[in-house]
Amino acid sequence: MHELPPMQHVSRQTVLDVHHAILPRTARLKPDSGKLLAASQPVPGEPRLRVLAPVDMVLHAATHLFLNEEFSSALRDLADLDSLLRHFGGETRFWQDLPARALELDLARPLYYALRYATAILNSPVPPAACRASDAGRPPRPLIPLMDALFLRALKPDRSTAAGLARRALYVRAHWLRMPPLLLARHLAIKAFRGGEEGVAR
Repeated sequence: MHELPPMQHVSRQTVLDVHHAILPRTARLKPDSGKLLAASQPVPGEPRLRVLAPVDMVLHAATHLFLNEEFSSALRDLADLDSLLRHFGGETRFWQDLPARALELDLARPLYYALRYATAILNSPVPPAACRASDAGRPPRPLIPLMDALFLRALKPDRSTAAGLARRALYVRAHWLRMPPLLLARHLAIKAFRGGEEGVAR
């Protein structure tokens, strides 16, 4: 996913973080970057620049939030998702195309969580038909109460012990979804050895 370190402009101090994919090659979900690039759209007035298509912007935001290990800005990220849904929701076929595109890109699970928690927490105006279509990414029914317990705590600015435990569990989950078991064990061992788990408690 990251093949270059973040680059910071020497005078403006803005940061450019170059991604070659929206998930690492080792992740269990395998969205095709070629499809994202093929569907990208030119920026008006900037012929050399392109942006993701609207449905792909939503899927990128959903993937970033629901497969990420860091939850310090989770509510802001959920608000960004809500803004995208409200902004593009009036476009023709957006709600029909979004679940279909999620299936095509192997991102149905992040979309399911995105629509579930955006509507539950921010009352995002998602049509019932789109919610039903996103059920293609629903986890097994016994897992839903557990995921609700974790995400509904972790997505809010809650400093309780229960919220901290939820964020820790989701930290491990994110790594589990991004790495095969042996690589994950090595990664977590190195993090623990270096004291690199400071992000867990944030």
